[in-house]
Amino acid sequence: MVDASGLIECWTPQAEKLLGHAAADVVGRPVSAVLPSPEGLSALLDGRLVADGWEGRVTVRDHGGHDVPLGLRVRAVPARDGDCHWLVALCGADALNRWELGQAALRGLLTQSPIGVAVLDTGLHYEWLNEVLATMEGVPQEDGGTRPGRERAPLGPVERQAGRALTTGHALSSVEHVAPLPETAGQPGADHLRLRSSFPLHTRSGATVGVCQTAVDFTDHDPSRRRLLLVNEASERIGTTLDLGRTVQELVEILVPRIADFAAVDLLDGLGPTADPARRTRSGGGLYRAAHLSIRPDHPEVVVTTGAPARYPDQSPQNRCLATGLTIRDAALTTTTPWLAADPLRRRKLLPLGVHSHMVVPLRARGVTAGVVTLLRWETPEPFDDDDQLLVEELAARAAVCVDNARRFAREHSAALALQTSLLPPVLPDLSAVEVAYRYLPADAEAGVGGDWFDVIPLSGARVALVVGDVVGHGIHAAASMGRLRAAVQTLADIDLPPEELLTHVDDLVLRLSEEAEAAQDGPLVIGATCIYAVYDPIVRRLRVARAGHPGPAIAHMSEPVEILDVPAGPPLGLGGLPFESAEFEVEEGSVIALFTDGLIEASDHDVDAGLERLCFALAHPDRPLEEICDTMVRTLLPDRPPDDVAILVVRARSLDEERVASWDIPTTPSAVSEARREAVEQLARWGLDDMVFTTELIVSELVTNAMRHAHGPIGLRLIHDRILVCEVSDASNTSPRLRRARFSDEGGRGLFLVAQLAQRWGTRYTTHGKTIWAEQPLPARAVNLLDCPGPDPAPGPL
Repeated sequence: MVDASGLIECWTPQAEKLLGHAAADVVGRPVSAVLPSPEGLSALLDGRLVADGWEGRVTVRDHGGHDVPLGLRVRAVPARDGDCHWLVALCGADALNRWELGQAALRGLLTQSPIGVAVLDTGLHYEWLNEVLATMEGVPQEDGGTRPGRERAPLGPVERQAGRALTTGHALSSVEHVAPLPETAGQPGADHLRLRSSFPLHTRSGATVGVCQTAVDFTDHDPSRRRLLLVNEASERIGTTLDLGRTVQELVEILVPRIADFAAVDLLDGLGPTADPARRTRSGGGLYRAAHLSIRPDHPEVVVTTGAPARYPDQSPQNRCLATGLTIRDAALTTTTPWLAADPLRRRKLLPLGVHSHMVVPLRARGVTAGVVTLLRWETPEPFDDDDQLLVEELAARAAVCVDNARRFAREHSAALALQTSLLPPVLPDLSAVEVAYRYLPADAEAGVGGDWFDVIPLSGARVALVVGDVVGHGIHAAASMGRLRAAVQTLADIDLPPEELLTHVDDLVLRLSEEAEAAQDGPLVIGATCIYAVYDPIVRRLRVARAGHPGPAIAHMSEPVEILDVPAGPPLGLGGLPFESAEFEVEEGSVIALFTDGLIEASDHDVDAGLERLCFALAHPDRPLEEICDTMVRTLLPDRPPDDVAILVVRARSLDEERVASWDIPTTPSAVSEARREAVEQLARWGLDDMVFTTELIVSELVTNAMRHAHGPIGLRLIHDRILVCEVSDASNTSPRLRRARFSDEGGRGLFLVAQLAQRWGTRYTTHGKTIWAEQPLPARAVNLLDCPGPDPAPGPL
């Protein structure tokens, strides 16, 4: 330590060891006597030493009179008396060399090296960063790059890695794929690969005071790794959906701007559900533009709009690529390019851009070329090389597989929709008994096929059957099983089985289907189904219902609250051996009956009680249009993507006017047949159906006569004037008449044959008290008059 007068105040043992002078010999003496440095000391003694001090190399004599090279550093130290004292530090030449080398290395690392360096505090704020890292991160520098205020580190991987280094106390490294900065976005090759390291900074006592970040950009030093990362990114981004248009758009988004300035995908025209690209002729006339993308937002190079036909000259690279299945790479497009001369529009568009590299790559997968990918460069200075071609071919191959998958899915989707259309009723019948509306929402919205179904089946006597069912599972197998069950229900309904008996037969069918599938072992087993079957009679306004493991129907009365009908819960179809029961309810005219699958009331939170409560709310106003009620049910009870298939059948009950139904009790006397014919004729006259008198007489005569001859008990005759004319004869017998062909020599046996010829439909319906034989005739405005056929008129009377 040297005072303001230049006298030595302090001399440490280290100084004594370095120069050999004892402290007693030098303290109080002028510093010039011990350190005769003309450069450093003259500045000190003359008062020309700046406040920051001075440092450098000096040569001094030690106690033995030898010259010793030293490093000298002088710093000002304010004293309490206001004078300025000086701290003089000395070091040997070797230590000075090491120190200067370390300082030079540190300066080079921070200012000249391509490594970005930053120091962050424990709050992940920048305390210091060099220019390289500031440029990398886009962080503004202040004060010559020494301390940019309290700038927050960028969110994302940088902050997460620094935070983990602080938390764990370990150094961490990672490779980043960094998006371009805003000022370089859109430029080819603007994305960067960066190696980032983070390690905590500790004091000598071990306390963590911050974290150091280093980053190295090696984009230009490892192109193969960059291509590998691009292929990896493409595998994640291309083919995220089975939509054909989205797939090719994802491909061009990968290609532009990192590989090309412009990319377009042209697919073979008709590449869809039923098209087979392998059978198409490979010519340019069959292409259409599926997607394109450019580095310029105005797309100055676009000749064909998306979805429009893409026509190329015969010798164009696109046609040659389609014909050979090989990549075509051309040099610059000029006025002398042969194929461009034959395409004035493309020539006028592309030449002003200065396109200097042109490549066309086939979209080929599974031995089939589905289209071509066209790439152009004009702003990127380098032309397409072999590495670019290899990379694009790899990307195109991956995209081609996705395109082919999308095409196959579209074809299967079309087949699935066709299956669904054929299995579900495309149009419900227009009936007098009920007004109908429905909704079918498959859980698999893409395939569009599920195991739920519904049906409305006209029955004899103006009645109607309402059916809703649910096969366990989804997809093609469930839909096929659903179709078989629906056909079975229609067949059994046609023979007028009671609801509980019909479900018993369907239960047997499900068991048989399960046994067949298990024996064949060719697909998922039919493990069960549920069904509800209801028959509504508009004449007596009664509803008879049976269910097999299915939710009960809801009915919205006109004058009472909405009710969930208490129908005995039968077992699901496919268990076998358990009975089914039915229940009968009186229905007020105008009431709305809703049949549905469990997907409707379990869709939101699997809470059935809450689902039924919301259902009752949706049905609270039965006077609204049925379509509006259906929309309310869907909106109130279902999420955007239902987890299960949903089938809804909503009907408004109607009643048949009493004036359109006529019935008589027929005595078992021979004269009763003619009396029945007379009553029927008079009733037809009152209904204005005189044109149907003759055929109706024959049908009434035959059915009443058969009941008298072959049955017993009270006989009843009923005529129903609905959209058709129905003639019913009932008795107390359980035997059914059989249609047969009489021989030429037989005097009888032709009656039912004539009934079958005159009626549109006829059949037998069994009841708890006997049976009913019925025959339906179309009304004159909608039917063919069978009596117009030539031939002798049949004789009236019993046949």
